Amino acid sequence: MMKWKIVALLASLLVLPALATDYKTIDWDVLIPEGEKLLPPPQVNHEDPMSVPQPVGGVNKKLDNQDVRIPGFVVPLEGDAKKITAFLLVPYFGACIHVPPPPTNQVIYVSYPKGAPVDDLWDAIWVKGKMRTVSSSHEMATASYSMEAVEVSVYEE
Repeated sequence: MMKWKIVALLASLLVLPALATDYKTIDWDVLIPEGEKLLPPPQVNHEDPMSVPQPVGGVNKKLDNQDVRIPGFVVPLEGDAKKITAFLLVPYFGACIHVPPPPTNQVIYVSYPKGAPVDDLWDAIWVKGKMRTVSSSHEMATASYSMEAVEVSVYEE
């Protein structure tokens, strides 16, 4: 009987790594479709930044339903004084606070029901989760992508 328990334990140890989700680390340029990467970036009129609408970008459909890990900065949307449960992930600090926001394909709406501590969100972070090519509009910006985060952590290389 004990022999079978040991065999079952060893078998489960071999299977567990296969069940673990492998998150592919991506960078922001992957979110831009190949045909758009050659286009010049939108011009910003710093004299009248309100006159420039948020540029709309296409999505990389290959990212839909992919488990990814991406670095970025947080624009808080929902939460309380201790935790943020929904936010926009953007490629650089200050995006969406300064007008205009980045192109829509450079904004990711992140839902994180577990909540990320507010203190950890002013520097760059890593977000792990399932990427979706689902657009959503928010007061600060429109996002061409969304993620259901499973982990949010401080950025460390």
